[in-house]
Amino acid sequence: MDYQAIKLWNRNGVATITLNRPDVMNALNAQMRAEITHAVKDQQDKARVIVLTGQGKAFCSGQDLGDSGNAANLDLERTLRDEYVPMLRAIVDSQIPTIAAVNGAAAGAGANLALAFDVVLASESAYFVQAFTRIGLIPDAGGTFFLPRQVGTARAMGAALFADKISAQQALEWGMIYECVADEDFAQRWFDRANQLANGPTKAYQHLKAAMKASATNDFEHQLAAEAKLQGKCGQTRDFQEGVVAFLEKRPAVYEGR
Repeated sequence: MDYQAIKLWNRNGVATITLNRPDVMNALNAQMRAEITHAVKDQQDKARVIVLTGQGKAFCSGQDLGDSGNAANLDLERTLRDEYVPMLRAIVDSQIPTIAAVNGAAAGAGANLALAFDVVLASESAYFVQAFTRIGLIPDAGGTFFLPRQVGTARAMGAALFADKISAQQALEWGMIYECVADEDFAQRWFDRANQLANGPTKAYQHLKAAMKASATNDFEHQLAAEAKLQGKCGQTRDFQEGVVAFLEKRPAVYEGR
């Protein structure tokens, strides 16, 4: 696919998707949503980790309200159903680990796009804002699902109602993101983290993700059963064999992702 709204490169198993509309703070239009969806699906059997970041000073400013000419022409229900849902499903259903490298402002749907990823790393100057009520809307793009689960109902309600800016440091303290990194170190940090996963036991990551997702609805007994089944699958991989041998030989493991 000839991407126009994003850039995609795959190096040593790290597929980096860069939102590439810096003139509008990487606002999401229909083309960008389609290209993100395609790229995430396309890289499932080509990469071992996917990273999403933004070109320029912003990560993503959310829905491009000028995409349909004017706000009156926006069919938000159709847009969410037909364009956002496939994109979010592709990310959440990814069989390989995903990282959102939030390099700047993440607003509205852009904030919630980041929260759909397995791990969120943010630069120190980045911030998140549930900007929806500022224009008479509710959080979408999965915001009403991700946010209360990550930060609790009280904080999710406050962030959504007041549409306050949440700094990267505050997001870290709330449990919204995994790491807050100094701006000057940010690019190298997310690259190192991505390479760590790209060189790890890919099948174990796949089963780990499945176990974590199952825990949201399983009771204790069902979760223990799910763990046992998935651990059994991990125990049949070449990576497990390599991990054990490397441990006994006191050397770093060389994982092949199978």
